[in-house]
Amino acid sequence: MTTLNHHRTGAGEPLVLVHGVGSRWQVWEPIIDKLAESFDVIAVDLPGFAGSAPIARTTVDTLTDALLDFLTELGIERPHLGGNSMGGLIALNLGARGLARSVTAFSPIGFWDTPGRVWCQQSLGKSRQLARTLRRQLPAVLGTAVGRTVFLTLIFGKPWAIDPQVAIDTARDAANAPGFEPALASFDDAKLHEIGALADIPVTIAWGNRDILLTYATQRARARTVLPNARHITLHGSGHTPFFDDPAGCAQALLDTISPHP
Repeated sequence: MTTLNHHRTGAGEPLVLVHGVGSRWQVWEPIIDKLAESFDVIAVDLPGFAGSAPIARTTVDTLTDALLDFLTELGIERPHLGGNSMGGLIALNLGARGLARSVTAFSPIGFWDTPGRVWCQQSLGKSRQLARTLRRQLPAVLGTAVGRTVFLTLIFGKPWAIDPQVAIDTARDAANAPGFEPALASFDDAKLHEIGALADIPVTIAWGNRDILLTYATQRARARTVLPNARHITLHGSGHTPFFDDPAGCAQALLDTISPHP
C-alpha cells in the first residue's frame, strides 16, 4: 500500500499536481484555489519528500510507479496531470502509458544533453549541501531580498519577491528530504521512455524564460523536437518553478490544456 501526504480540494474531474526533486506539494499553492474552482485538485508529496515516507529504492521511475499506485488506491483513473521538473517527466511518462487525460509539464527534466544534466545535478546537489550547512542561519539569510536572490535564483525567476517563510520552508524541505540524493542520482537514466499515448491527448510544455537550471533556450528546443504535436509556451519572467513568478499564467496553462479552445 502506497500512502502519500497530499492536499485535496475542489470538485470535478481529477487534476493531480506533481512537484520536482527536493520540493513539496505547497509549491502549487499559488494556483490551487483557481484550479479548484473547476477540478478535484490533488497535490502530492512524492515518496521521500516533505510529508511522505521514502520508499526502498528511489528513482524517477520508481517514484512514477509509486504515484500510480497511490492514485489507484484512491480510485482515480486517468486524471489530468500537472508536473514541474522531475514531476513534469513523471507526468509525461504516465501520459505516454495511457494513464492521463491531459498533461501539462512545467520545465520537465529529460530534454537535456549530458552537460545540461550534469549542470542540473551538480547545482542542485551543491545548493542542498549549502542549505544543510546553513540550516540554523536560513531564517536570517532568507529573511532578506538579497539572500533570497542569491540562494534561490536556480529555482525562482523572481526570488527576491518570494515570501521569506516560503523561502525558508523550501530550503529546509530540500535539505531534509531523504529521497533527494537517490532521486537526483537517478537523473543519469531519466528520460521520456516513449511518446505512446501522448500523441492522442492534450499536452502542453511550459518553460520560464528565466529558467537557468534547465536552460530555457536549449532544453525547450529539444522538447519541441521530441514532442512536435504538443503545445509549447513560454512563461515570460518566470524561472524553473514558475508558480510564484506567474500564478495566473501557470493556472491558465493548465486550464487551456485541459479545455483547449478551438
